[in-house]
Amino acid sequence: MTTRFATTHVGSLPRPEALLELVFAREGGQAVSETDFDAAVEEATAYVIARQKQAGIAIVNDGEMSKPSYATYIKHRLSGFGGKAGQYEFADLEAFPGAKAQVFGNKGRAKRSAPACTAPIEVIDMEAPRIDAERLVRLAANKDGGGHATFMSAASPGVTALFFPNQFYASDEEYVFALAEGLRHEYETIAAAGITLQVDCPDLAMGRHVQFTHLSLEEFRKRIGMNIAALNHAVQNIPAEQLRMHLCWGNYPGPHHCDVALGEIADIVWQAKPQTVLIEGANPRHAHEFAFFADHSMPDDKILCPGMVEPQSPYIEHPELIAQRIGRYADLLGTQRVMAGVDCGFSVHAGSNALDPEIVWAKLAALAEGAEIASARY
Repeated sequence: MTTRFATTHVGSLPRPEALLELVFAREGGQAVSETDFDAAVEEATAYVIARQKQAGIAIVNDGEMSKPSYATYIKHRLSGFGGKAGQYEFADLEAFPGAKAQVFGNKGRAKRSAPACTAPIEVIDMEAPRIDAERLVRLAANKDGGGHATFMSAASPGVTALFFPNQFYASDEEYVFALAEGLRHEYETIAAAGITLQVDCPDLAMGRHVQFTHLSLEEFRKRIGMNIAALNHAVQNIPAEQLRMHLCWGNYPGPHHCDVALGEIADIVWQAKPQTVLIEGANPRHAHEFAFFADHSMPDDKILCPGMVEPQSPYIEHPELIAQRIGRYADLLGTQRVMAGVDCGFSVHAGSNALDPEIVWAKLAALAEGAEIASARY
């Protein structure tokens, strides 16, 4: 951190059509040339990194180009999964059948494939995270030879358990810790490459109205406490300052009136090891929650990265609005403890783009411009 407000985003970016065709074919069980797939990922990654830099984003990533989605890619790297997980429900969408049909009819979401856990969790692909990390570091390097600040996202044990339900282990706790042990290789590989590891944790918020609707609030808090303990186990060998986590209520165009409040889970979220916590701060259900920090402190060792841009809306946020949003948090937490981000990914499942890709780049440019305005003021 410097005297300027750093900018970043959450992870997924729109994938080019040529790459999407290969992703969909592979997910559908068709034979795909690995050479062709790797070449498409290389080209797409180089493109999205260049566009992030052009937009002025300070901490860039690979856009998750090699992954079919931010969570289900794990089935290609760990064994123990089989069959089908079955459909899951979003409590907020059940009240609005029309909205539910639109969400689950989305091309990217409809092609998403998630199995269940039916056998012991073991690492089967030791190379995929290493290849992803090497590619990001190489392509993000500046022309002068210096490195550009980078992050790479990975699924948390808790969100993996959310989408891949347990049908093998004796308890959910045993399962989530088995996932933590299995995912530790990926986490440590990313960190060893000098990249900041972002762990995606929708289970800590979205899980309330998807997986754990049958639990009381206290029972839900206990459950996410267990997931955080598993996460901390998985990242035990990585310094906190090289870790960030994304807290998410679900990136889909629904009413979100069933979202759990930040204030009902924050004290447990702070127990996670990652130094930086990315939260939703721009959308209509969570933009007001900056006020939570007026009456509640955040641990001294944490940095907050609220979303200043909404990834579902085609409106391009005005840079002045972004500067105002940054200022609200800076006034409450201090300038050194605030970064500027995006509420969630722009394409969490391959092909699920809610926006024209050019609008995505314009939003990221507005984010950088708004951070410049805020930096000048503070």
